[in-house]
Amino acid sequence: MNTKFVVSAVIMAVMSLALGFVVHGWLLAPDYKALAALFRPEADQMGFFPFMIVAHVLIGVGFSWIYRMGREAKPFLGQGVRFGVAVAVLGVIPTCLIYYSVQPMPGNLVAKQIVFDTIAMVLMGIVCAWINQDKKA
Repeated sequence: MNTKFVVSAVIMAVMSLALGFVVHGWLLAPDYKALAALFRPEADQMGFFPFMIVAHVLIGVGFSWIYRMGREAKPFLGQGVRFGVAVAVLGVIPTCLIYYSVQPMPGNLVAKQIVFDTIAMVLMGIVCAWINQDKKA
């Protein structure tokens, strides 16, 4: 572990939290309000916020760790996009489809979750790749 890894993990955790808010707390908020019975009451949600912080810290660490293990000596932009898409294919898309199969979510909401969260993962992949580039010789 080095300073670049720690910086990357912190930035990825903050990006994950911020993009999660943009996607789920803003863009999809009207969709979720229509399904309020499926979620904790808003008054109770803040009591669980520490779990949200832990989750985003783990995302930041895992995202940075896995990226650093598979990076290549290629331009960061392509690697970042590739990594973000890979994370979406491995995590975002299957998770949304699994929840869709067991929770009564409308298909159009699940499609929006997949699209928006995949975009978020690609953005995070690009930033992670940029942070973790090797210095030019």
